[in-house]
Amino acid sequence: MKFAVIQVRGGIGLNLTLKETLKHLHLPKKHSCVLIEPSPTVKGMLIVLKDYVTWGEIDQPTLKLLIEKRGRLAGSQPLTEAHLKEAVKMNLDQFAEAVFTNQISIKHVPGMKQYFRLKPPTKGFESKGIKLPFSMGGALGYRKNHINDLLRRMI
Repeated sequence: MKFAVIQVRGGIGLNLTLKETLKHLHLPKKHSCVLIEPSPTVKGMLIVLKDYVTWGEIDQPTLKLLIEKRGRLAGSQPLTEAHLKEAVKMNLDQFAEAVFTNQISIKHVPGMKQYFRLKPPTKGFESKGIKLPFSMGGALGYRKNHINDLLRRMI
């Protein structure tokens, strides 16, 4: 199981602790996404950042789509199947499955960025905006498997 974490709100005016936590999670800007393995440390970081990020369990088709459409190499070059075959000896489907089952990590591909830059979501965030938690109709916090719908709208 992997968590997809998306930074929903910008980083202007944050205190140093929150900025450092975003930096440790490799979330440089608003609308950036990372894939992380849940652990007690990571869950603690997510609770600290609950007013700035949203997260949930990503499924395999969404993960494949995210890597295919938004995977980038250094210099903002798109991730190609040829580069994957050369670097890790896998095609895109095999690589997405290996990442999903934790056999390999994104950081094992030389030159691949560990985060994905996304577009703002089509038709916007949830109806109550980016200042309320998902449980109250907003966009922030833990959203279980509903993260896949948001990711598809942002890819």
